[in-house]
Amino acid sequence: MSLQSVREFFLARDLDLPIVELEVSTATVALAAEAHGVEPGRIAKTLAFRVRDGRVILLVASGVARIDNRKFREAFGKGKMLPPEEVAETTGHPVGGVCPFGLAQALPVYVDASLRNFDEVLPAAGSVNSVVRMSPDMLASVTQAQWVDVC
Repeated sequence: MSLQSVREFFLARDLDLPIVELEVSTATVALAAEAHGVEPGRIAKTLAFRVRDGRVILLVASGVARIDNRKFREAFGKGKMLPPEEVAETTGHPVGGVCPFGLAQALPVYVDASLRNFDEVLPAAGSVNSVVRMSPDMLASVTQAQWVDVC
């Protein structure tokens, strides 16, 4: 159903974005980069955090980016990554296929500046073997995300 919710998300916004499905797992940055023949930085990983005020937020960052704790606290306050079972329940997507599209519930989405290094990025599309290709600006636009610099 997760992949279907992403398709419905794109359809509802009249976006003609082909979802690339492979026979192999792309559930990690390394697997996705290898399977799609791109550098790991182009893989747009989506991370789920619970921040101090109790909200869950999604952060989409370059596959090679690491969270800078000081920058993260300045932007959001203290935060903690969600455990895998809570990620799946909250987003509607399995870990390894989490993306900011077709979510089970509305969540604030933030796109990290680390993605600005690329003209095209590959976020997951709701399953552990799917991606879409788009520009970082399009990613931010279709998800109504705010840009941040926390990596």
